[in-house]
Amino acid sequence: MTQPHTPPTPEAPTTDAGRAIVPVLAFAGIVVAVMQTLLVPVIKDLPQLLDTSPSNATWVLTSTLLSGAVATPIMGRLGDLYGKRRMLIVSLAVMVVGALISGFTSALVPMIVGRALQGFAMGAIPLGIGLMRDELPRERLGSAMALMSSSIGVGGGLALPLAAAVAQTTDWHVLFFGAAGLGLLSIVLTLIAVPETTTRAAGTFDHLGALGLSLGLVLFLLPITKGSDWGWTSATTLGMFAASAVVLLLWGVLELRVTAPLVDLRTTVRREVLLTNLASIMVGVSFFVVSLVLPQLLQLPSATGYGLGQSMIVAGLCVAPLGLTMMFTAPVYARISAKYGPKTTLILGLLIIAVGYGAGLGLMSAAWQTVVVSVVLGAGIGLAYSSLPALIVGAVDPSETGAANGLNTLMRSVGTSVSSAVIGMVLANTANEVGGAEIPTMHGFRLSFLIATAAVGVGLVLALFLPGRRPALTLHASGDAGKTGAGDVVAGEGRVVVASR
Repeated sequence: MTQPHTPPTPEAPTTDAGRAIVPVLAFAGIVVAVMQTLLVPVIKDLPQLLDTSPSNATWVLTSTLLSGAVATPIMGRLGDLYGKRRMLIVSLAVMVVGALISGFTSALVPMIVGRALQGFAMGAIPLGIGLMRDELPRERLGSAMALMSSSIGVGGGLALPLAAAVAQTTDWHVLFFGAAGLGLLSIVLTLIAVPETTTRAAGTFDHLGALGLSLGLVLFLLPITKGSDWGWTSATTLGMFAASAVVLLLWGVLELRVTAPLVDLRTTVRREVLLTNLASIMVGVSFFVVSLVLPQLLQLPSATGYGLGQSMIVAGLCVAPLGLTMMFTAPVYARISAKYGPKTTLILGLLIIAVGYGAGLGLMSAAWQTVVVSVVLGAGIGLAYSSLPALIVGAVDPSETGAANGLNTLMRSVGTSVSSAVIGMVLANTANEVGGAEIPTMHGFRLSFLIATAAVGVGLVLALFLPGRRPALTLHASGDAGKTGAGDVVAGEGRVVVASR
């Protein structure tokens, strides 16, 4: 077999700064998760805090979702073209500006603007994974990408109790100032410890493709997030879904015709990439269900007969093991994937998630039981999330890493958005009215867990159809082009192939 050409890559970092690349980039991912989670403790109070209606207050959350969905693939492509470190810093800087705007206002419109700017930080996840691929030696790459991929869950789990404590003990604007401070710290650490990659994609930025994708995503995600308010069968909701389908179809035709597309759809429809992205949606759905259900169950009054009557802080601490377990699964993932491949790791993670939700159907009567459920689900979601970037990176050219992982991160966001809409509708439709307030029921919580289990089942079927066993990702990052062993994954000219002796 002819050995493929391996483009020269920089030597593996050996300085103290070089060894800090992984924790610094993972910290950036955690900062992004904190930005997403910081308003969770005050969601129910937003209408009063902003002196607006509940439907208007939801735009504070919706704006972040929409801007993050739009920014993720665009920032990934810009990173491939102009430098991933540069775009990572830009993403974090825009987030800091947005956090400061939100921190200095209690008016609705400036708050929405600030939160929309904060959503740009979502691009940090695929950019960080791309930097790791470009800069790290192959023996460190698998566990490093696993940690980066899981950082969004780690940060969310850790931030919830901290944000709850801040919201209960001081002014809620402090949440934004804290996020801005973390963003500034992440920028400084990135400037010190993370080198700029020399890997660049050919071509120019596809402005028309970016506009088409942005419009299509907004038209798709907006009715998902606002469907409950507008009505799922209303002309507005159905019209936006139809318009989204038309725009994304036209966008796809455009992307197939341009020389340097924003998203290489020919790569995207490869079996490994397509099935991985579809499975990512299912993992995103399963991850968000537990984040929606357990905090509500824990904080409902015990007088309901099933609520656990815990404070906001205690509820956050009970769910925090979800993120902690995800963090600790990164080295476990590396060992399993090295021996059996990321496909097996994804399947194992999905099976553990299914076990966690199945057990959760009967473990809802005490706070300690929610901790057990959080730990099991954290282990499964951590393994599943960790395997996704390895599957994507192993199937695309190095110059497409940022855009490909950006699209994969977007698929997870689509999953969480769908999960939020569906579970919100389920809990609302099964709620009981008590004293003029709608109270979620145990039936609604269990039905939500069953929906998550069904999503995991779909993801498992998709994972089973991924290409057969492949060793863990061992991309060369040291320029050692001639030392490939059997099964090493090396970058070819526009593709990734498995080299053999």
